Amino acid sequence: MVTADLSSRMQRVKTALADAAVDGLVVCPGSDLRYLTGYDAESFERLTALVVPTDGDPQLVVPALELAEAERSPAALAGMDVRTHGDTEDAYALAAQSLPAARRVLVDDHMWAQKAFALQSAMPKARLAAAGSLLSDLRMVKGPDEVTSLRRAGAAIDRVHSRMAQFLKVGRTERDVAADIADAIVAEGHVRADFVIVGSGPNGASPHHSVSDRVIEAGDPVVVDIGGTTAAGYCSDCTRTYVVGSSAAPDFVEYYEILLEAQRAQCDLARPGLTAESLDRVGRKVISEAGYGDYFIHRTGHGIGLDTHEEPYIVEGSTLALQPGMAFSIEPGIYLPGRHGARIEDIVVLAGDGAERLNTTTRELTILEG
Repeated sequence: MVTADLSSRMQRVKTALADAAVDGLVVCPGSDLRYLTGYDAESFERLTALVVPTDGDPQLVVPALELAEAERSPAALAGMDVRTHGDTEDAYALAAQSLPAARRVLVDDHMWAQKAFALQSAMPKARLAAAGSLLSDLRMVKGPDEVTSLRRAGAAIDRVHSRMAQFLKVGRTERDVAADIADAIVAEGHVRADFVIVGSGPNGASPHHSVSDRVIEAGDPVVVDIGGTTAAGYCSDCTRTYVVGSSAAPDFVEYYEILLEAQRAQCDLARPGLTAESLDRVGRKVISEAGYGDYFIHRTGHGIGLDTHEEPYIVEGSTLALQPGMAFSIEPGIYLPGRHGARIEDIVVLAGDGAERLNTTTRELTILEG
């Protein structure tokens, strides 16, 4: 991570804190901490926290036994102060020392309740609130380095989809297929597999089905939704739907073509200035006019970056104007309960007057010999 990027992010955070008339921010391990410091810390019972006074220098508060790891973080290497606490010391009082006169302090949205209450006890005169959109608004628009990382993550997950004929076979269970896919996700460029959905036959009608011991049968449509995290911390997420062993049923082929049209229309329309709900509507309109509107049961997409799901969300009711640098999924689906389902998902990033698809494997219905 480039030091200049961290400096810019911290300055934008401090400006946002001043604009919100708050006295500081406290961030515990998670994607917000990694975004602001480059420190990929684990969340344990001991306190690790970034403390950012609106007026003053930020510092990392870490357990003494984690000092060496913290000092290797990009922020520390760039000069950020690191303060330690031992097991018999009050870590929360140490964190509060950086915000001595604070009356309003924000904490990251994913801070453990236990830690938030302990911090509140250490700062009885301050009112704590969730950072909410203050951080998500900053993270929504990706810088060039982040887009590069997302592009690499997309290429890595594409390589896994390109190997699907090795995994999806008639007679194999979803669970066995998923285990092979998880191994491939790591082998093709991720540090870990975050999720593997293999929904065969009727299981494909459940958008968040994971895996089961169901045996894949000839002619089954199979929804494969997979993603992982790369060494840079950025995530991949891509869905393709396959048919295994023989031709698909005519009714499935019919609605798959409708789904393909809807996803293509949304990717073609995506551009800066468009509202999130307008992008959702265009694909939903294609599916609804074909008679399958009741079977598209989720939003069109979600933002992606250091988290698989983050802002912006592409959904009815969101009047957010999309901006250059925003990265998100476009993933319409059609799900017929008890029968089968299909989803097509690409990650796109906005630039200029359109969208770049970060996933490039074919979206046409693919029949695997099985």
